[in-house]
Amino acid sequence: MYVILTSKPGQFRTETSEGLRPVEAYDYVFCGRKRARFVIAELEQETRLRIVDEAPPEVVNLVPSKFLQRYDSLDDARQELRHLVSFGSMPMALEPAPLA
Repeated sequence: MYVILTSKPGQFRTETSEGLRPVEAYDYVFCGRKRARFVIAELEQETRLRIVDEAPPEVVNLVPSKFLQRYDSLDDARQELRHLVSFGSMPMALEPAPLA
């Protein structure tokens, strides 16, 4: 099973934990500006994700993985990601990014 994790610079970041294996990362670029980073990760076991608010005061939430949308294959997750970022003919792109 695969999941899509989202981080938005300056707002929040989603951190992987034991039980999640990052596979691919993409930067979402809209009108020439990076708006988000998406990580497709393989869910190896149920876990909790750390979602950290980056604006002061920094708040950490632990979210059970059972609440994440799951995809049967890596291709299904990629297709959903492409669907999430498409909107007419607006200038947007998914650019491959290094896994952190």
